[in-house]
Amino acid sequence: MNFNYRYRLRPSDVLEEQLAWTVDTCRQVYNHFLHRLNRTDDTSAHSEQKLLPSLRKWWSGLKSVHSKVLQKVVQRLYDNLSRLADAKNAGRKVGRLKWKAPGEYRSFTYSQSGFTLKNTSGRTRLWLSKLGDIPITFHRDLPDDADIKTVTVKQEPTSYWYIILGVETPDDPPAKPETPKKCVGIDVGILTYAHDTDGTAIESLDLSDERERLERAHRDLSRKEHGSANWEKQRRVVARRYADLKQKRRDFLHKLSNYYAREYDLVAVEDLDAAGLVELPGNSRNRAGAAWGTFLRMLEYKCEREGTHFIAVNPRGTTKECAACGVSTDKPLWVHEHYCPACGLEADRDANAAWNILSRGIRRVGAGRSELTPVETVHPMDTSVSAKRVVETGSPTLKREPSGER
Repeated sequence: MNFNYRYRLRPSDVLEEQLAWTVDTCRQVYNHFLHRLNRTDDTSAHSEQKLLPSLRKWWSGLKSVHSKVLQKVVQRLYDNLSRLADAKNAGRKVGRLKWKAPGEYRSFTYSQSGFTLKNTSGRTRLWLSKLGDIPITFHRDLPDDADIKTVTVKQEPTSYWYIILGVETPDDPPAKPETPKKCVGIDVGILTYAHDTDGTAIESLDLSDERERLERAHRDLSRKEHGSANWEKQRRVVARRYADLKQKRRDFLHKLSNYYAREYDLVAVEDLDAAGLVELPGNSRNRAGAAWGTFLRMLEYKCEREGTHFIAVNPRGTTKECAACGVSTDKPLWVHEHYCPACGLEADRDANAAWNILSRGIRRVGAGRSELTPVETVHPMDTSVSAKRVVETGSPTLKREPSGER
């Protein structure tokens, strides 16, 4: 199995200058081979990588960059070209690869060699060829049998440096159970972020404080002269406010997706076009802030890691269809309760949708319908869980009745 682990680098001022110089040199190499690509026929990543030794002879600065790093720069160019071709084949309108200006190219990658992770006197350091030892904040251990395949060094817009370790473990993911016993359907929304078939309603994360700080930082930036030293200083403040908001949201989504992937044998969700939903008129900011696409991607790869069935079903009609009898009933967005005139089922609108999602997911794996019908199992008083209580991956607080919270 393959995983990525991200850590904060703590380079000295001298090392930070070397890192910045290496990134900029890689950017220039990328532009050099893009220039060749636009003017030379029948090129490939392999054929262009063969030109690197001769290029290093007259471009003396390249001798200070590890050979594998330069090879990955060329590979990156042709990977971008391949993705562009895929988008064109899919019918999307695409342009051409663009010249990378300073600030648009922020990372470089070591592959297979040129790096070593060290532990000296209890402090973890990363040794990189041509750069030396760099202290890192090693906030979580790697798997004992992990083999580091790649090391990507990246500078974020905040000006902080990070590494992404691409590791491989020899073990395959656990086999998915043929007959899932513990199954859950999840309906995502805005006010209630996730409503599942166990009667748990997870409230959306409150990011109002982070957004207020970000807006304040933007107002301060607008008063600075563009390009001045004060403007650059404030730009970094804005970038850090963006990073704070993003990190808080991703932390919540990681913990929530981890919980569902570990606790259940089958997780059924809606196959949402998250990008398309954001483009719809009205309330697009809240839909974008919900990051449903990110949550579903996290949930999918974590279910694969844990050996859990991940089923994405067609969302059409999940809100209108009665989970007990299947009769469709139109209801406007402001109606939060489901009432079926055919069978008399009364339930929360999101709970009814979650049951429909679960039923479709169970049919997808060929296990038939759930033994208990929604009429027998739906909670008349669903447990409302604040986003603040999602404090730990797999935490039992998700299932514990909160005191005084409704």
